[in-house]
Amino acid sequence: MTESFVSIRNLYKIFGPSPKSMISHAKSGLGKEEMLRKYGHVLGLRDINVEIQKGKITVIMGLSGSGKSTLIRHFNRLIDPTDGQVVVNKVDITKLGPSELRQLRRTQMSMVFQKFALFPHETVLNNIGTPCSVRGDDPKAVKLTALKWLGRVGLAGTENMYPHQLSGGMQQRVGLARALASNSEIMLMDEAYSALDPIIRSSMQDLLLELQKDLHKTVVFITHDLDEALKIADHLVILKDGEVVQQGDPQAIMLNPSNEYVKRFVSEINRLRVIRVRSVMDVAAAAASNDVIDGNVTLERAIGAAMGDANKVFDVQLDGKHAGSLRMENVLKVISTVDDIDAQHVS
Repeated sequence: MTESFVSIRNLYKIFGPSPKSMISHAKSGLGKEEMLRKYGHVLGLRDINVEIQKGKITVIMGLSGSGKSTLIRHFNRLIDPTDGQVVVNKVDITKLGPSELRQLRRTQMSMVFQKFALFPHETVLNNIGTPCSVRGDDPKAVKLTALKWLGRVGLAGTENMYPHQLSGGMQQRVGLARALASNSEIMLMDEAYSALDPIIRSSMQDLLLELQKDLHKTVVFITHDLDEALKIADHLVILKDGEVVQQGDPQAIMLNPSNEYVKRFVSEINRLRVIRVRSVMDVAAAAASNDVIDGNVTLERAIGAAMGDANKVFDVQLDGKHAGSLRMENVLKVISTVDDIDAQHVS
């Protein structure tokens, strides 16, 4: 099992003049609206428990006001919790002093912002090299590092330009390159692509996944877009009103939404394009066909390969080895309505 690199444990965040005095009310189940009405405090997060796996992409998603941006700001202590722990590489960072916290932010974590947050008076090269310069690296090494990551994000040749000379998508690539240049183990991305148009946004998602194949960063990605979450997440956390309503493998959440709130989310998704063959195959079955299909392809691809044959059976392989069998009749069950999933569970 992949080790947890960051652990959020029993985390509460309450905003107001005396948040500590509200903890007992929050733990006893006092609702968000009632706390505000009775005591003039806002319950931002309640009893959050999330394990962030090393080298994986964890996506935290929810609608506006769900607490997702508040939560990500606890990872680098831009916000301090009212109660609970944030453990990074076995260290509870809520107990760090100012100098230790600065060191954590400089060496272990980087952040990609929604509004790019580039220095308008600095060149692209200097923007990318900022984390290294702040750390005190040799100027020649800073330049080489910045040029390296500029090339990796597809912007070689723009090093002497300024942010205002770049498109929004190009500026966000600079922001991503800057985060990568820090060589931090953890990359925090708060609605990083939400300001981009759909086509550029999709290309940035592809770029992140492409880089992740080589770099294996521990990424925490915030979004309100389920399509985006399903595309990039290894682990998905769904928030509502400051609480986790469901978390786990995105495929499992799609197939087994835990409540009506999550069902409403997934009902708008074209499951054929996001659910993978491996999620609906019969794991126990021996190879029953000479027709082989990769377990990581989508059900849409599987339907195309079956060429309309509802009785088709595929031998499913992962990494070149037999992993199970896929019966097209089970695929038909998956594409039924979300409300029918519980009754027609596909194992």
